[in-house]
Amino acid sequence: MNFIDLIIVFVYLSILLGVGVYFLRKNQNAEDYFVGGRRMGALHVGLSVVATDVGGGFSIGLGGLGFMMGLSGAWMLFTGLVGAWLSAVLLIPRVFANPRFRGFTTFPQILGHFFDARVAVLAGVISAIGYIGFTSSQILAGAKLASASFPGLDMRTALLIMGLIVVFYTALGGIKAVIYTDTIQWIVLMLGLIFIGLPMGWIAIGGWDAIATTLEPEMVSLTNIGWATLVNWAFTIIPIWFVGMTLYQRIYACRDERTARRAWFIAGLFEWPVMAFMGVTLGLFARVAAEQGAFASIGYATSAGLDPEMGLPLFLRTILPAGLLGLMMSAYFSAIMSTADSCLMAASGNVATDLIDRIIPISGDEKRFLRLCVILTFVLGAFALLLASFMENVLALMLYSYAFMVSGLLVPVLGGFFWRPSSPAGALGAMLAGGGTTLTLILLGTGLPYGLDPNLFGITASLIVFVSFSLLLPRRNSDVVGAPSKG
Repeated sequence: MNFIDLIIVFVYLSILLGVGVYFLRKNQNAEDYFVGGRRMGALHVGLSVVATDVGGGFSIGLGGLGFMMGLSGAWMLFTGLVGAWLSAVLLIPRVFANPRFRGFTTFPQILGHFFDARVAVLAGVISAIGYIGFTSSQILAGAKLASASFPGLDMRTALLIMGLIVVFYTALGGIKAVIYTDTIQWIVLMLGLIFIGLPMGWIAIGGWDAIATTLEPEMVSLTNIGWATLVNWAFTIIPIWFVGMTLYQRIYACRDERTARRAWFIAGLFEWPVMAFMGVTLGLFARVAAEQGAFASIGYATSAGLDPEMGLPLFLRTILPAGLLGLMMSAYFSAIMSTADSCLMAASGNVATDLIDRIIPISGDEKRFLRLCVILTFVLGAFALLLASFMENVLALMLYSYAFMVSGLLVPVLGGFFWRPSSPAGALGAMLAGGGTTLTLILLGTGLPYGLDPNLFGITASLIVFVSFSLLLPRRNSDVVGAPSKG
């Protein structure tokens, strides 16, 4: 990457930091910081939702899937479409129907309403851990992109640069900075893919004839995928639309129910087919280029031995001229940061509202609480950066983080909304059993039947414990839903 490209990327990142500084001056309290004063419109929120859910990790991850399995990798984001639309129909109306939820800023506050404060605290811990891991995956994605794009930039330095940029503008600006920069970043990414990445990639590899003669036929098929992979994706990604703190923050930020539902329908369509096929197609182009020897000068005569997630950034570095490479890299950095900032905001909200404020109530002092939120965002961002330095695979880290949250939180929230016999004991047991089972299986790394994901076993354990404990240990009269609660 030459001097022109560096200038383009530097100017772009400086603009993002400027947005953070601007909204630092506009935020008056924690409600402004976390839910944007509850006045956001459908288009901004919809683009922010898809930018957050797909983001850079999935952008780099989709490129890796396209590199490994071709167009069938697009089915991963089909589960995002299903999750978004199910959430729009089943979840959002119930959130807006309950007037108690209108003052909430986090997802665990809803569980606190349905059950009790203990459940809310445990949910806050699970959610915060999951989103710190997810933030780490995005920082790692940015570092991979940067180290592949800038010759001589090692991974550790790239991690430090990406982490500092994300942490600073997120901590300074809060959710308004996140949503408005998400909109900018998503537009930049779409324009970059449509007008630069895809057409120039197609020309560089030699078009359809080169694809047909270089790759196996299954790489351009939509059936190059096993049933276990589809089940794993479905049970990991669809449920996140019902337990994701980043998504609840955006529901709360919407003006009304109609705005929120429109935003979710917009997000679903952008996920699949739009982003899904663009991402895997570029990854497929990178695979063709690798087999053609395009990366031979850096030690890869073919795709053998090349990290699939590095294929796409190396491909772009190889084919794009000065100036255009800077624009395309800015587009991908956009996608990465749009997810990292949202996940960092979610973790900060969980720790501030669901943990610290329950132990040491300070939210009544709005200025003091706002300062705490900003400081927490810096601290948690630093921890996410440290975690990223120990990881290697972006997509795996993302899916592990998703799985941990889903297995612990899905059953209790569905029980709270849809099953009246649910009890606090059932919710606590379900979170411990679900999250604990998934985490144990991930750490053990043992092979599971049919290659199924640990998350599936975690959800199953959570459901069994939830139903059993709720029936054996029903809620007391003082636990009845709707009783006064701090959240």
